[in-house]
Amino acid sequence: MSSQQNPQSSGNEHIPSPSRYITTHRPDGKSIFYKGLDATLPAQTIRPDVDFRLVYTSSTFPVKLDDEEDIRTYRSFLEGTKPGLIIKGGTVVRICDYAPGGPPPIMHRTVSLDFGIVLQGEMYAVMDSGERQYLKTGDIVIQRQTNHAWENASKDNAARMLFVLQEADPLTVGSTTLSEDYGEIQGVQPST
Repeated sequence: MSSQQNPQSSGNEHIPSPSRYITTHRPDGKSIFYKGLDATLPAQTIRPDVDFRLVYTSSTFPVKLDDEEDIRTYRSFLEGTKPGLIIKGGTVVRICDYAPGGPPPIMHRTVSLDFGIVLQGEMYAVMDSGERQYLKTGDIVIQRQTNHAWENASKDNAARMLFVLQEADPLTVGSTTLSEDYGEIQGVQPST
């Protein structure tokens, strides 16, 4: 599967597509909304039951806002090759939609600190130890480089999560330094 938008349906079409609005400044310093990008967030189907929507990205820390450098970076990911789950030295904000009754979740790990917020529905955060945490709308998971998966807890209703991912230094547990591992997730580039 390509990392580009996939025309295959994920079954999430009944969740309203979110809009994203970016702010900027006029030459006189007054705040305005940026008009150079459509507010619609196109879906990128990752597997038959999961859609990604790239809300925003940055590629530096601190973020460089002068001359709308951050917007140009974000536009390059929207119009070109999508980023991996994280961007080294930057931040990724992504919405993920999960269809009801999907296949088993896929374990994966990123070298990042992630904040996962349930926006709609019910989810399970699944650890490779077998532990599962039920999540309802509004619940937040702070993901610290653990091998994990996400599963829609409902067989009848779609669910939506918002993720903010920030690169972290590689974590060493015992004598093993943990690295990025997408498991069997298809259609996502390695993080660069």
